[in-house]
Formats: sequence, C-alpha cells, structure tokens
Amino acid sequence: LSMCSKLCYAIGGAPNQVAGSAASFFLQIYLLDIAHITPFHASLVLFIGKASGAVTDPVAGFFISKSRWTKIGRLMPWVLACTPFTIVSYFFMWYLPPFASGRIAWYLTFHCLFQALTTLFQVPYSALTMFLSTDQKDRDSATAYRMTMEVLGTLIGASLQGQIVASAHVSPHCTANSSANTTDTPSIPDPADPLSHQVVYMIAAGVIAGIYLLGIVVLFLGVKERDDPYALNSDRAIPFCKGLALTMKHGPYVKLAASFLLISTAVQLEQGNFVLFCTHAAGLRNHFQYLVVTILVSAAVSVPFWQKFLQRFGKKCAACGISWMIPFAVMLVTIPNLILAYFVAFISGLSIAASLLLPWSMLPDVVDNFRLHNPHGKGQETIFYSSYVFFTKMSAGIGLGISAAGLEFTGYKPGICRQSDDVILTLKLLIGAVPAVLILLGLFILLFYPITEESRKETKLALDELR
Repeated sequence: LSMCSKLCYAIGGAPNQVAGSAASFFLQIYLLDIAHITPFHASLVLFIGKASGAVTDPVAGFFISKSRWTKIGRLMPWVLACTPFTIVSYFFMWYLPPFASGRIAWYLTFHCLFQALTTLFQVPYSALTMFLSTDQKDRDSATAYRMTMEVLGTLIGASLQGQIVASAHVSPHCTANSSANTTDTPSIPDPADPLSHQVVYMIAAGVIAGIYLLGIVVLFLGVKERDDPYALNSDRAIPFCKGLALTMKHGPYVKLAASFLLISTAVQLEQGNFVLFCTHAAGLRNHFQYLVVTILVSAAVSVPFWQKFLQRFGKKCAACGISWMIPFAVMLVTIPNLILAYFVAFISGLSIAASLLLPWSMLPDVVDNFRLHNPHGKGQETIFYSSYVFFTKMSAGIGLGISAAGLEFTGYKPGICRQSDDVILTLKLLIGAVPAVLILLGLFILLFYPITEESRKETKLALDELR
C-alpha cells in the first residue's frame, strides 16, 4: 500500500471520531446543564442511543454481507450513502428546541438516529481494512495510520467543542466566589438565553458537520477497495446467521471481544464523566477543556510509539500499557491537584491510545485465523466487525446509563455551583474505582488470547499457500 492510500483511508475515519468524541465528552453535561433534563432521563437518552447503535450493528452486518460488488466496491456505497443523513442527525442532536415538554423525545430521537447511522458507517469502514491489502504488515500499518488520525479526530472534536461551548458552562459567579457558594446557587445562564448556549452549540455542530463531509470526500477519492483475494469463484458467502454462530464459537474472537468490551466500557466511563468530574468534584471548572486536549494530544502522539512497540514485543505485551492510567486516576481522585491533573491527563492519553489501537490491530488476525479454519466461505469480515462494534457499543451504553442513573440516585442538580457530597463521591468512583476494575478484568481475559506472533506468521504462510 502506498502512503497516500493509507493516509486517505485514515482521514476517512477521522470525522466519525470528531463527532463521536464531541458527543462522548459533552453530551451528558449538555443534557444536564443546558437542556435541563433530569439525570434519569439523560441516562435513558444515553443508554437507548447507544443501544440503538448496537442493535444496528448486526442488522448492518447482515445487509452489507448480502451486498453485491459495484464499480466502487461492496463496502464503499454504504459509507457514502449514510453520510448526509448522519450529518443532519448530528446537527439536530445539539439543537435546543423551543418547547420544554418534548425535549426528551427530541434528543432521544436524534441521538438514536446518529448512533444508528454512525454504525452504518463504522461497520463497512472498519471492515475495509481487510480489502486494502492481503499483507499483514500493510494492514497493521494502515490500522496504525487510521488510529492516529482517529485519535487526532477525537482531539479535534473535543477541543473544538470545548473551546466553542466553554462559555456555556463557566459561571463568573461560581468561579469568583466559589467558597461562598451553596448548593442552591445557579451556575449557568437561564436556558431561554440563546446567546449563552444554543448559538455556540449550533456553531460547533456546523463546524464538525463540515469536517465530516470533507473526510468522506478524501476517503472516496483516495481509497480503492479490492475484492476478496482468497475467494474462489465457486465459494459462496456464509449465511449471516450461520456466520454469526461460527463467529461466536471462534475462541480467539470471543476472548478478544470480551477483553476489550470491558476495557472500552472503562474508557467510555472516563470520557463521559471527565468533564463533570473536573467541573463539580475536582475544582477544575476553568481547566476541563485544556485537560481534555492534553489527554487527546498525548493519545495522538503515542499511537506511532505503540505501533513500533507491538511490532517489536508483540500485541499482547503492548496491552500492559492500558493499565498505566489506573494508579494515576486513583491519585487524581484522592488528590485533586491542578499539576497532578495535567500529569494524569498525559498518562491517560498513553493508555487510551493503546486501548484504541490494539483491538483493531488484532481483529484482522482473528479474521485470518477464522478464514484458515473455514477456507471455502467468504463474506465473514463484516460479521466479525459488526459483532465487535455491537458488543462494545452495548457495554458502553450500559455503563453510561448506569453512571447517569447513579447521579440521579445521589441527587445531582443541574445549574448549581456545588453538588452534594454524595454526587462528588459518585463522580470519583466513576472516574477512579470502576474503570480500574473493568480494565484489570479485561487484561486478565486477554491473557488467554491464543494468537501469538509466531501463530500469525504461520497463518500468513498458510493463507498464501491457499491463495
């Protein structure tokens, strides 16, 4: 693969991460403090939205596996077709409707649409890795390019959103007289004031929508999809239900999916509650956007390091880097210091980069291993990718829903300068203890993942012989 092809492929995935990171970091606080939806209803919006995206994954995998080859490929038409609808649903997800009684239904509708449409993009786009090249090094390199650009996309989305909408979440009254504030002092402007939040959120949504469109154009113009190089003319596509059953019985895939299901849930909890933690529990109300940028810059610059690391020491060994964030996150929870917060943000970025790169780098190896054991079937790639995205989205939705419900149970009140001690304790648990337990469980499961560097080379030789 040429560097240009890898770069265009990577740029195509960035817009989805730009939009997704803005939603991950800011949607919960937007629903609570701007739209003034109760934490319980916010938890419903977050969970049902993620669940709708998760349910769409196997449906997308089914229809994509039935798709016929066209002049631009089998996967590319799906990527192009869903893009305009994704942009529209994302834009209206940040719109503050003039009516108060139907806001829950409004945000639920457009969040579900956005999650479902991003799934229709993510499944064929991620499976496209298998149709760029047959060489494992090429695919690993393309994955590293992709993850670097996706982390940069996450950085762009979070930093753009944070800088544009920061004025809607910073109250001069709270910051100037924080010691005198009580739990009944309002911290944000009245939601009827369009200049304070609606306009800035619309501007941010419009900018991100433009980035989305640009990235898809680059992907279409710069990437050529290749047909399955190992398939014979006599081979038939594996029926979706049969392929799904075979996938769920494939040991390496089950262990990989279970491990990163737990790890991705931990990362989602960190992202979804980090802004709330900085605002209400750590006294870093004026620094949260810079801390978010620190995390993402650290993640972006460390992806090439992790790519070199896994090439030299192996992919399972590189997974140890995911655990680095645990002791530092616990330190931030117990000692909420500004300098420590930036150091924790930097280390967390290193761990997040490893957690993002490794599953997408290991999944093609699992598909190759499956193909070796099922040599006369084709079309299983989208089944693997759609199933994996389904599990990670569903687990993340459950985690975010439970965290928002926990805030409701402990008495979170939108629009006040200081939350109760129970809410602060809940935020500390969601940032420190819960992600730590999930990451450790995920890494323990990964110990039993059977594909090693030696078995990867043996699989490559066997597939070359098959070809």
